[in-house]
Amino acid sequence: MPIRSLIAASFCIAGSIAFLAGVPRLAPAADAGRGKTLYAACAACHSEKPDALGPNLKGVVGRKAAALDDFRYSAPMQRADLVWNDANLKAYILDPQATVKGNRMPFGGLREGRDVDDIVAYLKTLN
Repeated sequence: MPIRSLIAASFCIAGSIAFLAGVPRLAPAADAGRGKTLYAACAACHSEKPDALGPNLKGVVGRKAAALDDFRYSAPMQRADLVWNDANLKAYILDPQATVKGNRMPFGGLREGRDVDDIVAYLKTLN
């Protein structure tokens, strides 16, 4: 192969690598089925039982924080000016105390973003 062809091929390969390095990688779609499995640990407190430790999360997506009449929320949660959208749910599941300081939920948060995404995807199915 002539040297000019090798140089042109090298520039082409380098350009392709540079282009691909700048292309954002698509995150895998959230998996509501996996989220349901992960949510099983949450269901210990968040159930439809009237004496549950946490509020029922059925229909939580799009609901204002502390909006259920049949649950006694902490004062910080009552003062929180939140609507449970994707961003707020993810932030809260990752770090409940940073999102609503002083809330009563005895949970330190999840560390894996994929787990959080999957749980939020599952919460969206609870209507």
